[in-house]
Amino acid sequence: MQNKEYKLLNADDFSSVFNFRKRLSSEHIFLHYAPNTQNHYRIGFVVAKKVEKRAVRRNYMRRSIREVVMHEFDKSVPVDIVFRVKQSYYRSDFNSIRLELLDLLKRIKI
Repeated sequence: MQNKEYKLLNADDFSSVFNFRKRLSSEHIFLHYAPNTQNHYRIGFVVAKKVEKRAVRRNYMRRSIREVVMHEFDKSVPVDIVFRVKQSYYRSDFNSIRLELLDLLKRIKI
């Protein structure tokens, strides 16, 4: 489980990231990012019902992204990140999604 300090919690946090207008994309995910004033990253997720109707699958997408970020991304990078899923995926696609996420995280320039 991730601490609250590593999460974007309210609409103002999300809006500040979207208004910064830095975005990377892959086949399944958009990654929006903005620098922050803290000593660590914070992440948020947007998985719309339009992308996937089932809540179980939307929650799986959030959990899988969170796991990859927690294990593979440097915690000391001061950046706010919003992951926006643009195409649904499920368990059979996890390895390709993991590679997409790692590629996106490497391309962040702060």
